[in-house]
Amino acid sequence: MATSPKFKKRKTWEKEEMATAIAAVREKRMGYLKAAKQFNVPRATLFRFVNDKDSPIESIINKADKCFPAARIFNVDESGLSIVQSKIPKIIARKGKKQIGAMTSAERGSLITIVICMSPAGIFVPPMIIFPRKNMSNALMRGAPVGSIGRVHPSGWIQTHLFTEWFQHFVEYVKPTEASPVLLILDGHYSHTKNIELIDLAKQNHVTILSLPPHCTHKVQPLDRSFMGPLKSYYSEEVRLFLRETNRPLTPYDVVELFAKLLLMVSELLEYIRLIEIYLLKPIT
Repeated sequence: MATSPKFKKRKTWEKEEMATAIAAVREKRMGYLKAAKQFNVPRATLFRFVNDKDSPIESIINKADKCFPAARIFNVDESGLSIVQSKIPKIIARKGKKQIGAMTSAERGSLITIVICMSPAGIFVPPMIIFPRKNMSNALMRGAPVGSIGRVHPSGWIQTHLFTEWFQHFVEYVKPTEASPVLLILDGHYSHTKNIELIDLAKQNHVTILSLPPHCTHKVQPLDRSFMGPLKSYYSEEVRLFLRETNRPLTPYDVVELFAKLLLMVSELLEYIRLIEIYLLKPIT
């Protein structure tokens, strides 16, 4: 009579017990066998974790603990500001009234990209602003935050060569050295990860780059989680007020001045500082 094979049940373990066992083995207080028995963890799993200390993410975390104070950890992110309102407010008027109190923006579909970078200590790197143009004009940067740089591209989006230019701007502003290196956290956009020139520049200038996995930056990227949301909400409201009060279309020449005003408002919401969890290996919930 055929019988079904018996499979050995996989042993379960607690994170705290495994962490204690790993520490005991690494500090040479116990061997693998004794630590596995005492802390009730699988010996093979313990062996794998103990010898995985050179994995890229753990080496960066360990280096961050030792070398990177809050003022030397930076997060960079890009955000697109549309010249068109993303949300059109409801308007109440008398029946039959044909004229409303706000205009619509010109150049529907135009997008301006802002490259923002901050540290959890509140250090702000002047942004790069990318306009959907072929030729740059100084008038586009009217009212920009001090130290900002302006660039153009027909799409208005970040490109590999533009991000390399931003990185050079970042290095010039932050001034990393061998004695005071910098950790730069960024997303997995192709302009970051498929950029050999950027990687070489980072090595030459004492910048360690940590690229976050794709499709999860809304959970783990500090700027995405607490800065960009309020910025875009305030921006949408400011555009609405601008159209109503000036009675003229919004153009790319107006956006930077609005952005500079909003930046001061949103910077007060530096809950972002609290959200940097690079020192604590907490699960993101």
